[in-house]
Amino acid sequence: MRLGYIDYLNCYPFYYHMFERESIGGVKVIPGYPTDLNRMMIFGELDMSPISAATCAEMNGQILLLPDSCLSSVGYVGSVVLRSKVPIEDLHRRTVGLSRASYTSVLLLKILLQRYYDIEPVYRTTDPNPTLDGMDAALLIGNEAMVGSHQPVSYSYDLGELWLRKTGSPVVFAVFAVRQSAIEKHSSRIRAVLHSYHDSLHCLEAEREKVLAGAQGRYPDIMYDVNAYYRTLQFDFTDTLKDALTHYLDLAAELGLVDERAQLTYLQLNRDLPE
Repeated sequence: MRLGYIDYLNCYPFYYHMFERESIGGVKVIPGYPTDLNRMMIFGELDMSPISAATCAEMNGQILLLPDSCLSSVGYVGSVVLRSKVPIEDLHRRTVGLSRASYTSVLLLKILLQRYYDIEPVYRTTDPNPTLDGMDAALLIGNEAMVGSHQPVSYSYDLGELWLRKTGSPVVFAVFAVRQSAIEKHSSRIRAVLHSYHDSLHCLEAEREKVLAGAQGRYPDIMYDVNAYYRTLQFDFTDTLKDALTHYLDLAAELGLVDERAQLTYLQLNRDLPE
């Protein structure tokens, strides 16, 4: 079975046990940017993976979402940032770079600017860690938003915080999905991955210093308090976060940013993965 891994600090807590304690036989972990994993899931090159929340709308009927796991924040997140030379209100018709690593955050920014600021910038796709040369602002996500920058900017906006202020909702940045076609073929391995995720999050609580050390060793360039970051993130996919995800996807559909409304279907262990 081919299992995706968002190669960022935020996803590591789900994979700590798998990486540092006990690998899973028959499971090959494929690291990549969120957009790489999205594409691989869409084309059937992965069986199971965290994916950008926005990708749910492109995979209607093809995936089941894990009901207990997500990457979310309620307000400030620290790893999804718009850096700008000018105030956000002045970005109309100015050039805004969008990290090619992102999908959820790209739509998040577009929704905010279009619906809540009545702004239509000129968007440009960029590498994950762009400079602002030739641009007025740029969106950075994940590790790239948390490393030191040699290019000072006048304005920096945390999109998790901005979204909460404008909509009153948290943000679900990523969900964990299993392809329907993989259920029967890989049911035992999918169960093993679910148990490993659970064990990893238990380690984050019970052996926090070891998990933090593992994360810092894997991502040594992060200029951020990793412990504080993990306390900021929400990993438990609560009903409130499921509602927030639906609201976000509905807004994206209303603004024509996705082709259709997402049909969210959740994995049920006893029904979908019988012992």
